[in-house]
Amino acid sequence: MQIMTSSSTSPTSPLAAAAHNGVAAAYFNFRGAERVPESHVWKGMHEKDTAPVAAADADGGDAVPVVDMSGGDDAAVAAVARAAEEWGGFLLVGHGVTAEALARVEAQAARLFALPADDKARGARRPGGGNTGYGVPPYLLRYPKQMWAEGYTFPPPAIRDEFRRVWPDAGDDYHRFCSAMEEYDSSMRALGERLLAMFFKALGLAGNDAPGGETERKIRETLTSTIHLNMFPRCPDPDRVVGLAAHTDSGFFTFILQSPVPGLQLLRHRPDRWVTVPGTPGALIVVVGDLFHVLTNGHFHSVFHRAVVNRERDRISMPYFLGPPADMKVTPLVAAGSPESKAVYQAVTWPEYMAVRDKLFGTNISALSMIRVAKEEDKES
Repeated sequence: MQIMTSSSTSPTSPLAAAAHNGVAAAYFNFRGAERVPESHVWKGMHEKDTAPVAAADADGGDAVPVVDMSGGDDAAVAAVARAAEEWGGFLLVGHGVTAEALARVEAQAARLFALPADDKARGARRPGGGNTGYGVPPYLLRYPKQMWAEGYTFPPPAIRDEFRRVWPDAGDDYHRFCSAMEEYDSSMRALGERLLAMFFKALGLAGNDAPGGETERKIRETLTSTIHLNMFPRCPDPDRVVGLAAHTDSGFFTFILQSPVPGLQLLRHRPDRWVTVPGTPGALIVVVGDLFHVLTNGHFHSVFHRAVVNRERDRISMPYFLGPPADMKVTPLVAAGSPESKAVYQAVTWPEYMAVRDKLFGTNISALSMIRVAKEEDKES
């Protein structure tokens, strides 16, 4: 076990500079860990982290739904609607992204995390620089324990500028990496637009003449995206650590490419239990986010999910987050909601919603509940 901090590096190294600049992330040597240090031991901080893991029922009742979108027909649309309503997440096949393209981007992500610590530290998140760079995302630093994971976050338009920090010589490794990430971005962006159309069709809102036609067009034209690369290293005692704590995504929806080693789990209710998403080769995972929950007036719901780690094998995960621009008010489409066709949630921008989430961090209060419109009977009482 080794924790690499400024005290174990020279004053001029990237690691020392990162620490000097206030980058609040420990550069932990997962490869050298023979046991789990206390800094990474989790003991069920939140009740959702203690729900049992479910095996699939004999009738498939706890099997994560699989949606084949290759035909784009009514059956596929119905499957999307059912999965988004009942689960908030599903496996997507028949999406048209080649297995070779997915293998290329996964291989490049693995190569990035295999770099020496000093090389990765050149891309460290800058103090006050937002959510871009290598290291621990700022919100994860608020947990009392550390995750068993490495991460790198970047916006697709900045791929080449961002990774010049890691590969300043801009050599062949740099170009191979950037080309794979640009291909992934292009594929996921196009797929996101196709899936968005299926979501709106499932809600009966598709087409320019439909109630949500103009909204769909505006969302499609203004979708913002972020890529986050995760490495969940093998762990000597996986039952005592967390790869990624239970959470919901805040945006519209997320595509997740995971390696064949399973580790993503979705939370099912009544009774609460975690269901592991299988590592199906070539499949992508779709997770509905909070703002899509708001947009669809609660018709499609966001889902708590988390990541666990493996004793024997590393696991790569690559979420591709899609959401609105910061200045867009996400307004519930009432036709997608309750029978009385009233908005269940207040209209909210992404920064406004994140401010609510941040304020409630560490509590059991849902941010969605805080922007829910009170019913008349609630007002009277």
